[in-house]
Amino acid sequence: MGKITGFLEYDRVDAPVTAEEDRIKNFCEFHGRLDADEQKKQAERCMNCGIPFCQAGVMIAGMASGCPLNNLVPELNQLVGNGSLELAYKRLAITHSFPEFTSRVCPALCEKACTCGLHQEPVSTKENEKAIIEFAYENGLVKETLPKVRTGKRIAVVGSGPSGLAAAQLLNSRGHLVTVFERSDRVGGLLRYGIPNMKLDKSVIDRRIKLMEEAGIEFRTGVNVCGSKKEKAGFTDKSKYISAEELENEYDAVILACGASNPRDIKVPGREAEGIYFAVDFLGKVTKSLLDSDFKILDKKNDKNAFPFSEVNGKDVIVIGGGDTGNDCVGTCIRLGASSVTQLEMMPCPPEERTASNPWPEWPKILKTDYGQEEAIYKFGSDPRIYQTTVKEFIKEGNRVNGAVLVSLEPKKDEKTGRMNMVPVEGSERTVSAQLVLIAAGFLGSEKYVTDGFKVETDARTNVKTEPGHYKTSRNGIYTVGDMHRGQSLVVWAISEGRKAACEVDKDLMGYTNL
Repeated sequence: MGKITGFLEYDRVDAPVTAEEDRIKNFCEFHGRLDADEQKKQAERCMNCGIPFCQAGVMIAGMASGCPLNNLVPELNQLVGNGSLELAYKRLAITHSFPEFTSRVCPALCEKACTCGLHQEPVSTKENEKAIIEFAYENGLVKETLPKVRTGKRIAVVGSGPSGLAAAQLLNSRGHLVTVFERSDRVGGLLRYGIPNMKLDKSVIDRRIKLMEEAGIEFRTGVNVCGSKKEKAGFTDKSKYISAEELENEYDAVILACGASNPRDIKVPGREAEGIYFAVDFLGKVTKSLLDSDFKILDKKNDKNAFPFSEVNGKDVIVIGGGDTGNDCVGTCIRLGASSVTQLEMMPCPPEERTASNPWPEWPKILKTDYGQEEAIYKFGSDPRIYQTTVKEFIKEGNRVNGAVLVSLEPKKDEKTGRMNMVPVEGSERTVSAQLVLIAAGFLGSEKYVTDGFKVETDARTNVKTEPGHYKTSRNGIYTVGDMHRGQSLVVWAISEGRKAACEVDKDLMGYTNL
């Protein structure tokens, strides 16, 4: 290793972060980078342990432990510790398609399984990864493979999120002709419109897409894939739709990477009121407004008619859901001038430290205070989260939401199934003010018009069904990857699935694969 006793001599030091007071004034990324010397020290904290759980990517007690991409973490840390960032990038690029995405938005499964983290702070693997990939971009090392020979095989990828991009990248490098279809106006899927700009600046996506286009991948945006030619004929602008039949006829393989795009709803009285959005729709609309105006919309903060300020500025906001998307909603609404933000979580508050039933290297089921909650604490003086609580009814003023009746929940065992359910506590109702509600309660699976269009089988959770460990659907020549396949998950899992699916498609088309 760079320094065998580094983990004993150096404490963990994280990269600088812009203070809440300043970062809530804009939508810029707020995580900085360490200088080269300090980054080397942080990499030298790696213990080079005998069993590196950080790179295992296995399921333990139903939860992931270590990197699903199987990045060779100790090897990367050693190279960073030695100052060999060019070699580190070459090593990382073998297993990873887009380190610039995961080094910003991944919850760092590698760090949660770090042996050093058993008794002290884990190695800062995520920031080491960011140092590697940003060095590579700054020094012109990042290149996409432009094949010298094409196979003549044509592949359609439906969806341009991380799984679709990863599959397209590898299949193009093999020499296949790849076309990526995206129904939105810009490439990136949830990377673009599901993750706020302060968490993942969209220029980071654009620089990668530019390289992929130069390598021969075709991107067709604003094109929706619908069920059939007959269905397509019903649309006014036929150029913006393509049928499943046409894709199957024109391409040798089709990869469905459409995500888990079916949001879970809250079905209570008053749900039809205006001012209630699915979180992902709202976040996407905000990002689109920012991008369309080249961020000049921020100069119109005092214009009550300018979206997104017209929806948020001066409003009491309720965010339903305690996950990453809910947290993103909290941070976004604070930047847009909300008067208050309340975040509801159905489940009990997690413990601050691991319990005996949740030992290392399992994923730590502990309390996490993310950037949005930090900003709410700064802005409003308290944590926005209320646990064991949900909405019983929305209150309307005219056609618009103006409040909500909340109810407390308690765990109760179902005598028939033995499962613990969260049930309402009688008499615990209370009414709160709310002029904007964002539902971030997760997703139920793939969208029916896509699965029906391709006539693929789905499982009980409406994810597209495949054999375990495979990506081929019930239809020959049709494959699926990412959230559409495994359900709502992480960017790193999506990239992993995209790479593995590319290998399977390549083998089926060519009889073997060297990917």
